[in-house]
Amino acid sequence: MPRSLVLLFACASGLSVANVYYAQPLLDALAADFGISHAAVGGVITITQLGSVLALLLLVPLGDLLPRRRLMLAQLVALAVALVGVCLASGTLSLMAGMLAVGMLGTAMTQGLIAYAASAAAGHERGRVVGAAQSGVVAGLLLARVFAGLVADQAGWRGVYAVSAAIMLALALLLWRALPVQVAANAAPQRAAGAAASLSASYLRLLVSLFSLLWRNRVLQVRGVIALLMFAVFGTFWSALVFLLSAPPYGYSHTTIGAFGLVGLAGALAAARAGRWADQGRAQHTSAVALTLMLLSWLPLAFAPHSLTALLIGILALDLAVQALHVTNQSLILRAGTEHSRLIGGYMLFYAIGSGAGALAATIVYATAAWSGVCLLGAGLSLTALLFWHVTKWPVRIAKVAGPI
Repeated sequence: MPRSLVLLFACASGLSVANVYYAQPLLDALAADFGISHAAVGGVITITQLGSVLALLLLVPLGDLLPRRRLMLAQLVALAVALVGVCLASGTLSLMAGMLAVGMLGTAMTQGLIAYAASAAAGHERGRVVGAAQSGVVAGLLLARVFAGLVADQAGWRGVYAVSAAIMLALALLLWRALPVQVAANAAPQRAAGAAASLSASYLRLLVSLFSLLWRNRVLQVRGVIALLMFAVFGTFWSALVFLLSAPPYGYSHTTIGAFGLVGLAGALAAARAGRWADQGRAQHTSAVALTLMLLSWLPLAFAPHSLTALLIGILALDLAVQALHVTNQSLILRAGTEHSRLIGGYMLFYAIGSGAGALAATIVYATAAWSGVCLLGAGLSLTALLFWHVTKWPVRIAKVAGPI
């Protein structure tokens, strides 16, 4: 695959997923504007992740049924409309409805693009291509905090979503001109049938097949649970951080709080080679190191209220661990079959549930037990993930045949 196309997939994935995470550094502003308590405002993130779950169940599998290029463009235009809806929200109900739509369409775009890239890549380079696209995703979700903080300090939180809507329309034009035509695996029979009823029946079979994959694919099951736990850790940290940094002794602005995403970006980019390591059969070693590092990152993070240096070290370690593990997970799962949209959709279900649960738990815990409670929660989830991986890894003799999980 040409480098320019790999870069396009990475940038488009990052810009799409950023919409799902703009709210994290703005939780205090949203709480003040809509009269939501700090303990309950994590629900904004949870409703967005609920939208992600719905997208993974209902929208992402469409990539295996419909022409992907048209599907991507239609979803991108709809995402721009949803962002405008959030910008114009006048009450909590309309805000939540807009966030639900943004979660659905932002996730559908992101995962659809990753599946698109995986299908377009040759087998020997799939780990590299997916790793590059996933690096774009992690860069997008981390830089989303930088962008949101900067724009919010200049134009308020509504300005964040207005500017993003304009960016999505510009991206739609770019993808329309540059995306290669790629026919979905099940698209040809549907065109031959030419009937809406036949298409609906195929769509229902496609949804059923997603649950079938979840039921019978052991790699997807194991790596999905690890993803659920690690993204619960990730959501716990980033959702609670805004409350720590906006209060004394820091008292930072939204711009400064968002800039901490740059530290996480450095760690995430450092893990970009994880896809290559998975291609070379070193997925187990990468997983062991990443899970251990994720657990150890909570030691410096525990000192964050008193040491900015400790906070920066903890962010770097946490994001390095999460990115390396995430890329490894997806590389292994995509080896397990050709249903790339459904495999990624099934895997990201675990991701969305973990992220939403972690965000809600973090705001509740922070309101009752402050930062120390958040650190205990994050460390406990990290330890659980490490133990789960250790218990479920395959014996070496099986790993040589089927690949380690």
